[in-house]
Amino acid sequence: MTMIKLRYEDVMQTLKDVEQTIKHLSLPDNLDMGDNVLDTTKEWKTSEADLGELLKTYITALEKSVDDTKANVDLLKEQDEAMVRS
Repeated sequence: MTMIKLRYEDVMQTLKDVEQTIKHLSLPDNLDMGDNVLDTTKEWKTSEADLGELLKTYITALEKSVDDTKANVDLLKEQDEAMVRS
């Protein structure tokens, strides 16, 4: 029978690394375009705002995924320990 081994510490460290990487995700601040009143400038600023919202949504989803994965890994560890005890 094939044995699957959970390397709990390695997995948790990788998840911590992912969390640190997520904290560094950001868009640069809007560059000052002066007082230009051009359609292209308005579209550019709108696109940047939309991209910023998309990135926030992505970061939220990543954080939830990491939290869910941590909970699942903890559950697997508890189940493994319970199997060893019985």
